[in-house]
Amino acid sequence: MADDPDEGMLSWDESVFREEHVFEIDYVPETFEHRASQMQSLQYALRPAVRGSRPLNVMARGPPGTGKTTAVQKLFDELSAQTDVRTVRVNCQVDSTRYAIFSRIFEGIFEYEPPSSGISFKKLFRQITEKLVEEDEVLVVALDDVNYLFYEGEASDTLYSLLRAHEAHSGAKIGVIVVSSDLNLDVIEELDTRVQSVFRPEDAYFPVYDREEIIGILGERVKRGFHEGVIGPEVLERVAELTAESGDLRVGIDLLRRAGLNAEMRASRTVSLQDVEDAYEKSKFVHLSHSLHALSDNEVALVRVIAEHDGEQAGDVYEAFHDETDLGYTRYSEIINKLDQLGIIDATYTNVEGRGRSRSLSLRYDPDAVLARLDD
Repeated sequence: MADDPDEGMLSWDESVFREEHVFEIDYVPETFEHRASQMQSLQYALRPAVRGSRPLNVMARGPPGTGKTTAVQKLFDELSAQTDVRTVRVNCQVDSTRYAIFSRIFEGIFEYEPPSSGISFKKLFRQITEKLVEEDEVLVVALDDVNYLFYEGEASDTLYSLLRAHEAHSGAKIGVIVVSSDLNLDVIEELDTRVQSVFRPEDAYFPVYDREEIIGILGERVKRGFHEGVIGPEVLERVAELTAESGDLRVGIDLLRRAGLNAEMRASRTVSLQDVEDAYEKSKFVHLSHSLHALSDNEVALVRVIAEHDGEQAGDVYEAFHDETDLGYTRYSEIINKLDQLGIIDATYTNVEGRGRSRSLSLRYDPDAVLARLDD
């Protein structure tokens, strides 16, 4: 970036960023530190696949923003570059039914989508396993954010089909990595007994990064993403402090990007502490935005209704929701349970005079913040 000693201001064609894409949430960094033991657990489980055998299954769990997805992506990149192991990562926030997941697997294997006119699950499943046997390939499937399959009641059927594939088609070799960010979810306990009997995964736990680790990780992003001198030590310390408070590395990554954009708005060559504080008002809601963007239209509609009727009884909220969507109470109740499990709302039972026990619904975030992110 050209120097400007007279004013220290950016010209119209300059930027504080060297490579802005390194601050995207799905960016896979070249260096991946502080997760050596977790990577070793994943490599240990998948090593048999490299030799042409069925790999061990793995459960990668930990709070949001602790490197689980990055670990899987790094490992899959290595396998694809160095071996014949076939890998498919499925985002269960987006594909949250068994059929949708196997459609993504089909696409990963055949490199085109299954027929849009519709194909039965049985046929879809058979074509996948036949292809694996025909090519003598081992498949590793990562179910990222598998907790969403539990929210939709699809987890047991999906895992059962994957884990029993070798019985349905002799010679099919499939391993599964389940990735969960919901620490309140006991994955094994919530599965059907028919799945529990065959699903004995290796465990890879991803703890929250400590402050020094956060400074190191964000410091690497700063070196790659900003021009030299844009982020000073004091600013990086403050970003790391706010990130540690949130427990989610994604907050810090988003915070750096937004603070950089704030500096550019001022035509400044450096990011100030005030740029960081202003950016944090949005970055602190990264997890909320991530959750909201994965919701269906009807789920978004209910979140909006709850935001507009915050703290009211479930029955009153249902009337407003029904008027907007025409959905029945059963589906309404299912969505309430999902939003509660996602940590977007609190659905607590209270005693109401003359009405017995009723659920009171309230957002876990400021209603205005939720509404603002629904309209993004």
